[in-house]
Order: sequence, then C-alpha cells, then structure tokens
Amino acid sequence: MDNQPEMKPYVIGLDLGGTNSVFGIVDSRGEIKATTAIKTQGYASVADYVKASCTALEVIIDQVGGIDNIKAMGIGAPNANYYKGTIEHAPNLTWAHDTEVPLAQMFSDRIGIPVAITNDANAAAIGEMTYGVARGMKNFIMLTLGTGVGSGIVLNGQVVYGSDGFAGELGHVIMCREHGRTCGCGRKGCLETYCSATGVARTAREMLQTTEEPSLLRELKPEEITSLDVSIAAGRGDILAKRVYEFTGKMLGEACADFAAFASPEAFIFFGGLTKAGSLLMDPIRRGYEESVMPVFKGKAMFLISSLEGASAAVLGASGIGWEL
Repeated sequence: MDNQPEMKPYVIGLDLGGTNSVFGIVDSRGEIKATTAIKTQGYASVADYVKASCTALEVIIDQVGGIDNIKAMGIGAPNANYYKGTIEHAPNLTWAHDTEVPLAQMFSDRIGIPVAITNDANAAAIGEMTYGVARGMKNFIMLTLGTGVGSGIVLNGQVVYGSDGFAGELGHVIMCREHGRTCGCGRKGCLETYCSATGVARTAREMLQTTEEPSLLRELKPEEITSLDVSIAAGRGDILAKRVYEFTGKMLGEACADFAAFASPEAFIFFGGLTKAGSLLMDPIRRGYEESVMPVFKGKAMFLISSLEGASAAVLGASGIGWEL
C-alpha cells in the first residue's frame, strides 16, 4: 500500500503591491485557476489587511474545492525578508512603514497552510525558474526593469538571500561615482537611477536639455515624458530617443559584465515595462556586456526576456515560492 501523501494540486500566490494586492490560485503548470484582489492601503492596521485578504481568499479557495487542495502560499512584497517571514520598514506601505510585520505567520495562522514571503524581484526569479524561460536553469540573474531596478540571483538552483535575507540589490550597485544621480536609497549613481523606467525618462530630458537636435520628444512637456514616450519615439526612428536606449542598454550591459564576475550565470533574464523596447534595449545590452566582460566569460551568457505574461507574472512568481514549502 502506498503511504505517500497525496500531492495537493494548487498553491496561492500574492503579489503585494503598493496600491493593489492580487491573489491567484495556481496549478503546477503555471495556470491561474482563480484570482481576486483588494486594495493594499485601505486598512488601518496589518491585522485589518490580513482579515480582508482572507475574506477575499475564501471565495476563490472554494472555487478550487477548498483549503485541502492548497499546498501553501507564497507572497512577493517590497522589503520582504524570506528568513524571518516579515516585511520591514516598507516606505510605500502605511501599515509597515515604521515597523517589522510578521506577515507570513499572520497569514499562516489565519488560513492554516505554510506561507513564505520574499521580495518581488526574488519572486520573479522563482516564477521564471518554476514556469518560465529559466525552467531547468540553476544559475541565472533576473533583472526587473520597472519604476526601479530589482534583481533575483539564483546560484546552484537556490535564490541568494545572504546572511540577513536582503541580498541581491543589484539595482543599487553604483555605476557613476562622480556626479551620480541621487537614488531613493540615499546613495548616488545607482544603476536604478539610470536603467529603470524613471531613469530612461530622466536621460531623455537631460539629452533634450544638452542638445538642440530635433526630436519627437520636444513636442511633449519635459516633465511629462515617460519611458513609453521614449520607446514610441525610438520606434518611429527618432535619433535622440534611440541614443537614450543605447546609453541605457550599454550601462546595463556593463553592469551585467560586473555581475558575471561573481555569479558566472548561464543567463540574464529581463522583466518589466522597459523590455517592450525589444532590440532597442537588448542589442546595446549585449554589446555593452561583450565589450566589458572578462575574457573568460565572453560569449557564454544568454540574454533573455521573461516569457511570463506581464499581468500575471508577479502572482506566478509569488506562487512559485509555495511549491518549495
């Protein structure tokens, strides 16, 4: 007689953002079977937030046959500590701004299943390894190019968390020591200030100010220029907009060359809104990398764009943590 416990078919993924919290129940193939959402900031305390979350979850848990079919829950959140199961001093979360919140344990106590939490970039890496282009890889670096630059580092098949749970902040590697842009972290010259969506828009504004060359971007108010505007202009052949992406991609490639020196990854995987620029960004990344990387690493790493759908990728990433519990 087989006494092996039956494998539960689903996990829960929670993408905890500054505005919305999106929940999904996911199967082992990465299909989201049910989803719901609540507002993240609409609660006076974390206890109220967890209570509202669990109320919303009850509905979709019932849709898949009840809690007995759920193996575990994974949470991707800002300022999350995997080791401690906490969110710590998250600047954009009112109920975790000035404190340490044991969110994983609070959810586990309410729903009765194991719960783990990690930061959103690590969750993206786990999601890519579980369901996406990194499936089967044991050494890769995930870079999320959004409002900021996040990263998840996977070495020997394991996410790198470091001694305190906060390792892997590659967006805060300093790229410009002199006259570097001020970063939200308090340092100057961080990769994030140049290679995020906000960084791309800032580079465009600086180029518009320091040159007189014609550009479609001059039709817009400088303070209203976004990375999407730059991408659209570059796609229409705008020379200045193309130079913005050349500058951004080259810096990202140089940063990846440095990252290769400690990780020797088989791939760099890029996720986020900036990747919609396609070859405008990826080609200069590859060139910048090959020009800067140590000879022993040349020609080895792949440069890939995430295969996960943008709208569901964060939920899938969070759910990937659940399968590891």
